[in-house]
Amino acid sequence: MKDGFLKIACVTPPLRVADCAYNAEQIIAHAREAAAAGAKLAAFPELCLTGYTCGDLFLQEPLLRGAEDGLMQILQETADLSMLLVIGLPYVCGGALYNCAAVCYAGKILGMVPKQNLPNYSEFYEVRHFTAGPDAEAVPQQQSLHHHTGYTFPFGAKLLFSCAEMPDFTFGVEICEDVWVGDTPSVAMAKAGATLIVNLSCSDEIIGKEDYRRTILKAKSGSLLCAYAYADAGFGESTQDMVFAGHDLILENGSVLAESKLFAQGILYGDIDVQRLAGERRRSNTFQSEPFGTPAVKFSMPLTETVLQRYVDAAPFVPSGTDELTQRCEKILTLQAMGLATRLRHIGCKTAVVGLSGGLDSTLALIVMVHAFRICGLDPAGMLAVTMPCFGTTDRTYQNACRLAEAYGATLREVPIQNSVRQHFADIGHDESVHDVTYENSQARERTQVLMDMANQAGGIVIGTGDLSELALGWATYNGDHMSMYAVNASIPKTLVRYLVAHEAAQTEPALSAVLRDVLDTPVSPELLPPEQDGTIAQKTEELVGPYALHDFFLYYVLRLGFAPHKIYRLAKLAFAGTYDNATILKWLKKFYWRFFSQQFKRSCLPDGPKVGSVTLSPRGDWRMPSDACVTLWQKGLENIPEE
Repeated sequence: MKDGFLKIACVTPPLRVADCAYNAEQIIAHAREAAAAGAKLAAFPELCLTGYTCGDLFLQEPLLRGAEDGLMQILQETADLSMLLVIGLPYVCGGALYNCAAVCYAGKILGMVPKQNLPNYSEFYEVRHFTAGPDAEAVPQQQSLHHHTGYTFPFGAKLLFSCAEMPDFTFGVEICEDVWVGDTPSVAMAKAGATLIVNLSCSDEIIGKEDYRRTILKAKSGSLLCAYAYADAGFGESTQDMVFAGHDLILENGSVLAESKLFAQGILYGDIDVQRLAGERRRSNTFQSEPFGTPAVKFSMPLTETVLQRYVDAAPFVPSGTDELTQRCEKILTLQAMGLATRLRHIGCKTAVVGLSGGLDSTLALIVMVHAFRICGLDPAGMLAVTMPCFGTTDRTYQNACRLAEAYGATLREVPIQNSVRQHFADIGHDESVHDVTYENSQARERTQVLMDMANQAGGIVIGTGDLSELALGWATYNGDHMSMYAVNASIPKTLVRYLVAHEAAQTEPALSAVLRDVLDTPVSPELLPPEQDGTIAQKTEELVGPYALHDFFLYYVLRLGFAPHKIYRLAKLAFAGTYDNATILKWLKKFYWRFFSQQFKRSCLPDGPKVGSVTLSPRGDWRMPSDACVTLWQKGLENIPEE
């Protein structure tokens, strides 16, 4: 439960219709198994103590007494478990019979929640046996078991349950049909603070229902910024008129974390992050909080470390799956190109200038220009690709730049800048043999001056090549490659840049594809230091600032989710297990925070550029931060993190 992570379980036990003692034994056995696996909450199906398909047996006193006896047995035999149980059963209150969920913990009943929406159509006829739960506005009333003294609990639809040690772990309960209606009870629960909705269900299986059920739950968990635990009935329910498949689902904010196979039985586990959900709600000012009117039922649960089995994607900016990746790359390129095309049309410009180095970022910028010129119906000769060889330029990148310009029909201009930079060194009194930041930045600024002036000559605009990762790290020369007139890559992280160029390579003719693939194989470098004796690149960016795969991972969790350093480190260890050791991850995480804070001044004056993903660093868009903010709190958060 530390860091907001919580392992929950949805259980589909085998049952026997109307055999409450057998069903109680199955619930107890599965509860113990779930607790041993580290689950802190286990949800069981609707009416699982009796079976949903009892029909008119629900009106028989022996069945109702058997359900209560079964609940008593469960309470007694699970009292030692530090785990919440949510169990479905029939319960009589005020002379009426209700379809209920009993929330149990440490041998006690925390509350009893009745089903509010009773289906009475097609194969369902619940109104024949049950009464709809009290109005959601009704204050829960204290009730007790009828045949066992000493067990009192609140009864009502308006119940939330909250952990005293971790208030973000607050949950509400609904039952089956409650999630299929327009105005679901979960809406009020989420607005009142529930980050988890537990749904006990007995949803029969018919053709197409599996997809429909999943779609509804994804949409509901996404719109409510919550997690969902959906426990469905399966084997053992009567198949006299229906078949039940035990379709359990655990979801978080619109995504499926875990899903059972149809017609399976057993336990489905998922690690939800209630801290993340609470953070998402703070971030979204359209998520309106509203009090329930009644205080949540408090329970005390010791905070323990959750052994995470949750999948952590090492490349959170890159969609998984070949088909999804292809579609996403195409859409991203279209968004970038439409942004540029709209700008070109607005200013009536037919010329765009780009510094083409033969590296990844400038290659992607050229690709975007190609798409934008096609959208606008402009002559590709209006794309002015400028190569500016200097002290660190290698033949490999130079040749690739020339080939790219030729293949795309751009106008290629070569402007060697060695003499200009040397004159600048002489003017400011810099020794060319001193390869310091002045040596490097003088080249970057000279290139930007050339591009700006050539754009003025041609009546065009300079297209920026820098990407989101470079902006996060400040890996750009201020007023050098940091500046442009429209920055098409500004919201594209480096890990995604590679996939976009690879996507273009897969779509184009073989000769151009070969050049693009060689660009992908070239080490990332600003080429500002002289090459090695064999002519290969000497200055490799990732050896200096760290692997972009790690930095993009850090950036996502810092910028998109606002996680604390220790939590990001914990997730990174899972995501990069077997790729980077813990010491390497921690080293570059510390470097990331230092660079991110110290380089904000470069992001405070960024040029325009299109947002295509969930985050950007534009001072006019997603990120507003003072340039002199202190990194102290984040550094302290990293000081005592063990590498193991």
